[in-house]
Amino acid sequence: MASLVIVESPTKARTIRDFLPRGYTVAASMGHIRDLPDKAADIPPKYKGEDWARLGVNVDNDFEPLYVVPADKKKIVKELKDALKDVNELILATDEDREGESISWHLREVLAPKVKVKRMVFHEITREAIREALETTRAVDDKLVRAQETRRILDRLYGYTLSPLLWKKIAYGLSAGRVQSVAVRLLVLRERERRAFRAAVYWDLKAHLNHAKQDFDAELIALKGKRIATGKDFDEKTGKLAEGKDVVLLNEGEATKLRERLLKKPWAVSASEEKPGLRRPAAPFITSTLQQEANRKLRLSARETMRVAQNLYENGYITYMRTDSVNLSNQAITASRECVERLYGKDYLPPKPRYYTAKNTHAQEAHEAIRPAGSHFRTPDETKLTGREYDVYELIWKRTVACQMPDARVTSLVVTLDVDDATFRASGKRIDFPGFLRAYVEGSDDPEAALEDQEVLLPHLEVGDRPVCKEIDALSHETQPPARFTEASLVRELEADGIGRPSTYASIIGTIVERGYVQKQGQALVPTFTAFAVTGLLEQHFPNLVDLKFTAKMEDQLDEIAEGTAEWLPYLKQFYLGKEGLRKQVESREKKIDPADARMVAVNGLEDATVRIGRFGPYVEVERGGETLRASIPKDAAPADLTMEQVEEILRQKREGPDILGHHPDTAEPILVLTGQYGPYVQLGAVSDENPKPKRSSLPKGMKPEEVTLDIAVGLLALPRLLGLHSDGGKIFAGQGRFGPYIVHDKGKDGKDYRSLKGEDQVLTVKLERALDLLAQPKLGRGRRAAPTPLKELGPHPEDKAPVALYDGQYGPYVKHGTVSASIPKGSDPASVTLAQAVDLLNAKRGREPFKRAPKARKAAPKRAAKAKAKG
Repeated sequence: MASLVIVESPTKARTIRDFLPRGYTVAASMGHIRDLPDKAADIPPKYKGEDWARLGVNVDNDFEPLYVVPADKKKIVKELKDALKDVNELILATDEDREGESISWHLREVLAPKVKVKRMVFHEITREAIREALETTRAVDDKLVRAQETRRILDRLYGYTLSPLLWKKIAYGLSAGRVQSVAVRLLVLRERERRAFRAAVYWDLKAHLNHAKQDFDAELIALKGKRIATGKDFDEKTGKLAEGKDVVLLNEGEATKLRERLLKKPWAVSASEEKPGLRRPAAPFITSTLQQEANRKLRLSARETMRVAQNLYENGYITYMRTDSVNLSNQAITASRECVERLYGKDYLPPKPRYYTAKNTHAQEAHEAIRPAGSHFRTPDETKLTGREYDVYELIWKRTVACQMPDARVTSLVVTLDVDDATFRASGKRIDFPGFLRAYVEGSDDPEAALEDQEVLLPHLEVGDRPVCKEIDALSHETQPPARFTEASLVRELEADGIGRPSTYASIIGTIVERGYVQKQGQALVPTFTAFAVTGLLEQHFPNLVDLKFTAKMEDQLDEIAEGTAEWLPYLKQFYLGKEGLRKQVESREKKIDPADARMVAVNGLEDATVRIGRFGPYVEVERGGETLRASIPKDAAPADLTMEQVEEILRQKREGPDILGHHPDTAEPILVLTGQYGPYVQLGAVSDENPKPKRSSLPKGMKPEEVTLDIAVGLLALPRLLGLHSDGGKIFAGQGRFGPYIVHDKGKDGKDYRSLKGEDQVLTVKLERALDLLAQPKLGRGRRAAPTPLKELGPHPEDKAPVALYDGQYGPYVKHGTVSASIPKGSDPASVTLAQAVDLLNAKRGREPFKRAPKARKAAPKRAAKAKAKG
């Protein structure tokens, strides 16, 4: 019997084809083969005269959707129909979530097969999973299809009803969306908080002490029994101490005098406490947590993370990547525990498996967490993956293995010290047993290095001990505004508020960036003035539609429809046609919205200037002597940071023209300093008919226009500059691009090798020798750091002759032997540490982890952070 299996993509088709028996043909639908009309040209002629046709939903006929096959899908539909002619059954094998169910339903409806139709679902593409899925086929789930269709109709009604209003009142091309508009509002609310923020300055003391030949630090926490003010004690809107805070606020003079007084006084330990605690491993990845961690560790956007994860799934490396469930199958738990015992030893294998449950009561996207595929987990190196695919797989592999490892045992060390009428506190941390941290540390790429960095050791101190004070620093602190959202923190916030579903977050964030509501500054998501205008209009005239609780309730109601506990049609009627439905809201309020008011952005602190949205973007407007002055606002200007001084400079340049810095020494052309949409830059010559596009160069990050000299400008305009030749004859240049300054080795036909310039390396001054040094260093993937290089080889360990080496970690120097590391006591000179001293430190650490001879290297162990560990 011949069977036709339809999946969404050619990649998935190629992978699944190898696991099917003879007689099965696999074809790809290339995603959805039909949808609501995207543009007027897609509407069939017989519907073009209907008022509802552009909406794509006949709201007066029980919200009947108008589905069309786009022009670019008609060839695919024909090919699929032709393929159906020679088979006895059709198997729809699209993804197992609502979207996949919807694709299968559309395929069934459009292809109208006359043979038996089966629905096949699986959450990983392995031989075992595919063969099992073939034995357990079912019918298309109409309940899931209806739930997805309701979401699609609801989003169409929301977007196609509100977006035209934004075009009329603010600017053409803007869009509104059920989740999109709430996400933008979250960013705007945070930016408003930053604008309203007022910084506060406070002082405290930090003491550098020594006891038993070991240095340690302590911070001032109280004076005369009253707590010292910290950042959390201030009102963010006033910069003053919050009401009701009974604390001591030190200024510079008071802190300096207190320092001088305490330097002469004796110190004594008044309390010493050790608090044992546990750190539990995080649950395996779901869609949202994978997006967050990939953004933090690998600097990948949510959209890029999902693209890579989709490739990994379709090629059989991981399970399905759109899921709300943290559950692991028994097969996956067994595979994880096998990895733990094989790579880390029995000491790291808990007696019982760990089970996780989802916090989201409506979790439904798939029935298992994201994990490596199969009954045996391939280590990252065994996959032969490269680049981002390797990085994302490694992230998933580590998280899955770590979730089946024991808790980390950590002891917090707290020592209280009294000196005269002041109280200081020293804090430390000791890792007694790393547990799961041996495999996975959130926010770190190298678990071994992270363990070494996390320990902060203190000398043994008891009540009555009298450490010696070597120095006291008077330190100034300034409170910071609320941090802007990153993709990771925005995803976390949306999920916590119940807004949207994780499978949609990547496309939502991509949309708000592409539509000009958000721009990225590094990892930060900065809302634009256009976002402020749109959010202001929606808040004022349609507050429910951007209310967090209202939107979360909508999400819950849609989930209830999917679960069959609520009806879809009454819900759509109430939302769109009800007494307070969307259509009536727009009809009644459209005439009340003045476009001039809608295009004006209220910016706190710019009382003498008005920000408006124009055809070409935001601009500032000021009334001076009966005259209205206007000038465009630079595109990268953040609403929270725009000051009247910047406004005056923008207007001055508009009024007086650009500053002429000087003339180029070779051509005598004027060099201008200008500020444009993307910030300040220098330009060679003026724009003219003969020179419509004069050479330009942006100022290096952090450089202000007033700091630019003629020499700097000439150098910037000369970029990229030739530094010299590589030993292979290739040219080496220094230049400045979209992602900052860089050096590049031009290898001709073999391509180009780039390195970023950071820190003290400047694009205008870097020399050939330094460029060669940088090019000789291994090129790191985004978010990955190189394996630590020893500062010094101390010699072979006396017990197993394995090397003992000295390293420099993020929080100080440490020695390492095999998989065991020990911090160098603070105050000790790392350069003077001997092999004997290192062995003593390592033995002290092994008092908590008995020393065992390191096993022979295992070929299967991954190269980076998943190397085979000795039990010690």
